[in-house]
Amino acid sequence: MTAIFPLKHENDILKLLDQRLLPNEEVYVTAKTIEDCFVAIKDMVVRGAPLIGFTGIWGMALFIKHNPKATYEQFARAAEYLKSARPTAVNLAFEIDRCVVMAKAETHMNALYPKLVAHAKNEMNNLYEKNLAMAKFAEMDLAKKFGDRPLNVMTICNTGVLACGVLGTALGVIVHLNNQKKVKSVFASETRPYLQGSRLTSFELLKEGIDHHIVVEGAASYLMKNKMVDAIFAGADRIVENGDTANKIGTSSLSIIAKHYGIPFYIVAPISSFDLTLKTGDEIEIELRDQDEILKYKEHSIAHVDAKALNPSFDVTDHSCITGIICENGIIYPTTPENIRAVVEKK
Repeated sequence: MTAIFPLKHENDILKLLDQRLLPNEEVYVTAKTIEDCFVAIKDMVVRGAPLIGFTGIWGMALFIKHNPKATYEQFARAAEYLKSARPTAVNLAFEIDRCVVMAKAETHMNALYPKLVAHAKNEMNNLYEKNLAMAKFAEMDLAKKFGDRPLNVMTICNTGVLACGVLGTALGVIVHLNNQKKVKSVFASETRPYLQGSRLTSFELLKEGIDHHIVVEGAASYLMKNKMVDAIFAGADRIVENGDTANKIGTSSLSIIAKHYGIPFYIVAPISSFDLTLKTGDEIEIELRDQDEILKYKEHSIAHVDAKALNPSFDVTDHSCITGIICENGIIYPTTPENIRAVVEKK
């Protein structure tokens, strides 16, 4: 296994692995200011809800490093600015709001920088333990359904180290299962239009030495009809009170097909991805991204120059299509508001 480090903090300098250039180039971007972090998040140098959240913490740390005499009000305004970089993923706002709480309790703002740095490192360490717990919950549930035989599993987008900074969520489950000799093969959905599956998930699976095939989104029904998939794992950018889940565009379609064929479909996400202030998925703001992500591959046009595209980055998977939501406190099923609150708020 070859280690991947999507975020490095060395000698007070933040370095971010530019995921737009993977898998062919491993290039780090240096972020020296909150503005650098804003651009890195917005332009998807970093992506994946947890890693976006961590980059948000580092961004706030860099703000106070360069503005040690800032007032709490200035810090709070900077936080709102950074939160606007990506509106759908709840982790960004969750982590930045915690930084604001820390700032409000601070008597001397110039003492906040080392505290935010320590907080960021601690949160990343904690996430590893949480994601490992989720992987073990998934392993136990699969054992009830399939015994100990190696499984063919499927995933969409990228939910591994590149999305989390540490052991992944949905892909973390797959990596853990493989370490236990319980994965036969993986089908990685290519994940149009940004190809996070083809470029990033396959990259991580290769690093882990896990047998896999990249498949186009339209192959899902073929695979499931022909009994080639035992279970599906997807991540989440926001989970609301009734269990509706926002994730990368295409996740909803995958869940509907899985329900039709009776294939277990799991959402894997930490508690920080839950937003219980929203009742249903209809209330989730869906980010619309630049149409060139569809019309071009890098600088090369793949559609007519006069063509237009609509590019929603996320869709909402209905709770009725989710077998179970796995978080660090356990597995939630059925996905009712009562069950979700009982598990998420478990002390």
